[in-house]
Amino acid sequence: MSSEDKTAAIKPFRLVKFFSYTTLLVFLLFTPLLAVLISKNANNVLLSRSEEYALVFASNINSQVYDRFVVPSVLRFGSLAPQHPGQQKRLDLIVKDITHGMKVESVSILDQQNDTVAYSTFSERIGLKGEGGQEYLEAREGGSSSRLIRDGSILNLLPGAKPAVFKLISYIPFRSEKNSAKIMGVIEIVQDMSDDYHEMIKLEGGITLIATLAMFLLFVVLRLIVAKADQQIDARARERQILEEKLLRNEQLVTLGKMVASVSHEIKNPLGIVRSTAEMLRKRLGGASDANDRLLLIIIEETGRLDRIVREFLDFARPRKMQLQSVSISEIVTDAVNFVEPELNQRGIRKRLTLSDRVKPLMVDRELLYRAMLNILLNSIYAMQEEGGELAVVVRPVELGREGVVVEISDTGPGIPEDRRDQIFKPFYSDKVRGSGLGLAIVKKIIEDHRGAIELISPPGTGATFRITLG
Repeated sequence: MSSEDKTAAIKPFRLVKFFSYTTLLVFLLFTPLLAVLISKNANNVLLSRSEEYALVFASNINSQVYDRFVVPSVLRFGSLAPQHPGQQKRLDLIVKDITHGMKVESVSILDQQNDTVAYSTFSERIGLKGEGGQEYLEAREGGSSSRLIRDGSILNLLPGAKPAVFKLISYIPFRSEKNSAKIMGVIEIVQDMSDDYHEMIKLEGGITLIATLAMFLLFVVLRLIVAKADQQIDARARERQILEEKLLRNEQLVTLGKMVASVSHEIKNPLGIVRSTAEMLRKRLGGASDANDRLLLIIIEETGRLDRIVREFLDFARPRKMQLQSVSISEIVTDAVNFVEPELNQRGIRKRLTLSDRVKPLMVDRELLYRAMLNILLNSIYAMQEEGGELAVVVRPVELGREGVVVEISDTGPGIPEDRRDQIFKPFYSDKVRGSGLGLAIVKKIIEDHRGAIELISPPGTGATFRITLG
């Protein structure tokens, strides 16, 4: 499992996903609630002001009708009869004069005794009974009340929808005189406020739309912020995972290094004695027997090989402190290539060395870096198992505007399979039968100690390239 997979596995949930769902749910619930509260408040304000207006208007009608109709009609006809054509015509003129220019749909006067319409600006209503209802009964007892007829919502703003209806029917006592306790009937005032209600619905729709857009923009901004925070959390989680793995690996390497150093130290001295003894025997025998000479030569070669492995173990377990000095990287690479040139000639491998004259000296440990370059060169040579091939070495500066040097060592061998590329720099991994598996691990450590980086580029079937970046 990779570091990213491990990081994803330990995360209980995605912060952005959780925030998106919860915030969107809150906004979807809050926006309609806000619209309802605004609409309800606007309705209450409109209704309250309309009722106040109706009371003032009814008081004016009460006074005007009594002074201009009731008194003159009693004096002229001896009694009140609003249904009489003459009295009705006079009452119509008075009411129309009072309601002129006002948002009043109709004015009616209901009889005090039996809820009968005695007069109405809508003549077809005159004589109808039971029109007042509960509000009529309250007004007949001296109170004032209203009834609301409302039909419409924000959906009425859609094209083709029927107009919204908003009417307020108010019932006010019709008194004989102002502030008099005697009630002669009930005045019914119908106010058509549909236009105002339509404007209020438009306002409600506008507020809802603006609130929705504002919340959507807020949601987008917050989501971007949380997404950025989530990315930072992911990055830190990955960094923490990598650091934990590196710490664990370092602890393992420290333990392994101590063991390797101890074992290698114990092997080194007896191994040297065995090799020295074999060399002395070979000199004393002086070629007396070819078979014995061959056996002694095998002992010397194998002990030499074991000695090199032990030295690699010691170098890995107990690396020496770097001795930094200003050195030309081109010079180090050239020396390493010259050292392996006899091996190249023996194997029939062509050499191509390209050195840039723009490469500047760097502060490095010459000996350690030389060993690293030499190790990579030998790996590239051994990779080309068949006769022939080409070893290309390039030393150049990094991209313009940056300090540093890039060294690329390429071979024409079979390349390294993709499933092994992540393993080659790990300690004790080797695809050679007689290898220690520490060569490239030591190279990687030397490069990283110089604050550099090494990477492997190996497209299938086209050889391998080791790219080292220093500086």
